[in-house]
Amino acid sequence: MTRLMVLGLLKMKPMSGYEIQQILQVTQADRWAGILPGSIYHALKKMEKEELVEVETVEQTGHRIKAIYKITEKGEQEFLILLEESLKVNSVSLPSNLYTALSFIQQLESEKVVAGLQAQRIMLETELAAHKSGIEVKRSVMKIDEITEVTFQNIFKQYEIQIEMVDALLEIYEKKNQDNSIS
Repeated sequence: MTRLMVLGLLKMKPMSGYEIQQILQVTQADRWAGILPGSIYHALKKMEKEELVEVETVEQTGHRIKAIYKITEKGEQEFLILLEESLKVNSVSLPSNLYTALSFIQQLESEKVVAGLQAQRIMLETELAAHKSGIEVKRSVMKIDEITEVTFQNIFKQYEIQIEMVDALLEIYEKKNQDNSIS
């Protein structure tokens, strides 16, 4: 995913690794794409060796030197291959950690289950808010096309579905706790 994202951004215009990192963070694209900040520099160095990108210029500001990378013709071909392949990859990621925990949830004390589910809910709400913030940042600097809009709406729905499931589980445990306190 990092290679595709870096090549795609460099296809738009030459930039430094830091600039790529900032674009991903400001738009929250690093969250949904699962790109770690350090992986950008690693990918740039690797792709430079593979002749997919090259240093266009080197800029110096004080003691800092930054390389401005541009995509090569070979990089543009690789970008198109990665882009086409990405459309064919399974796009559904199930929350396997949560599902595995739910398989054995009866082994845990009710209070710990509720605390864990509440933490899960807070995390989901935080991530959803961050993604919503990301599209607002994008809207403030550019016109959002239909594909980007549909993409973000799908991201939001995925989080909302997970929040609904966690809420349903919390209801089950609240009911269990009430039933146990009555008995």
